[in-house]
Amino acid sequence: MTAQLLVPSDIVERAVPSRRRTVPTRTSASSVVAFAILAVLALGWLLPFVWAVVTSLKTETDAGSTPVSWFPESGFTIVAYLKVLGEGNLLTWTANSLFTTVAITVITVVVSALAAYAFSRIDFSGRRWIFVLVIASIIIPPQVLIIPLFYQMLALNLVDTYWGIILPQVIAPAMVFVLKKFFDQIPIELEDAARMDGASRLRIFWLIVVPLSRPILAAVSIFVFIGAWNNFLWPFIVTNNSLLMTLPVGLQTVKSAYGVQYAENMAMAILAALPLIVVFLIFQRQIIKGIATTGLGGQ
Repeated sequence: MTAQLLVPSDIVERAVPSRRRTVPTRTSASSVVAFAILAVLALGWLLPFVWAVVTSLKTETDAGSTPVSWFPESGFTIVAYLKVLGEGNLLTWTANSLFTTVAITVITVVVSALAAYAFSRIDFSGRRWIFVLVIASIIIPPQVLIIPLFYQMLALNLVDTYWGIILPQVIAPAMVFVLKKFFDQIPIELEDAARMDGASRLRIFWLIVVPLSRPILAAVSIFVFIGAWNNFLWPFIVTNNSLLMTLPVGLQTVKSAYGVQYAENMAMAILAALPLIVVFLIFQRQIIKGIATTGLGGQ
């Protein structure tokens, strides 16, 4: 049996925000205007997506015909999706994307959380200046590092391997910054009480800090997942084997091989975006809660 850490209840109550009962308020004119503006912006974002879906359900003749129409003369069809699914190793590319994206997400969150906790709680020599360097690295464009990273992967014999895709993407200074700011808000009394019970630093991190940080960890995980899934440039450079390509790279090769096919291009875009849409719909509450908790919403 494992020993439980006894933490005073008053400290836990301060660390975990209490749910306050909200009193319904009368809708003001400013709220109506703000809602109308948000509705227009949402419609402006949704319209291109709906157009992409409609175009993907057309034949190539209808997709390229003028004048442009929402409703094709030949009716809607899924022939573009069938062509895309039959022209490449779509299932293999999707599996590669899932594997590399999940690996990148897990490693990035673990490494970033440990680094952020060290910067937040451990008083070591040069901590402030090292943290400044970490934050300063955010302004370096990723494209600048492409050639040095490629030569490093080449020296390590990691070109055309899964690890060659994964390792260069697990360093996320922005996530370290976000997590550190959240860890700074956790009362130090929680850790003091745990240390009095004989808990080690690592045990405190996993049993106290991580449970209290679930909202921000979920939000960071989703952000990293989306970024890794959409990343095209690095997997394109480091892989030549078609069986190791990720979904964005594989779809681009199909597009390049068959030229401009509007319906097929839209079908590719929808297929590539579909997993992200599913992930967002499943974890949207955690994303919003994480943004609100860490103050990323502009507060």
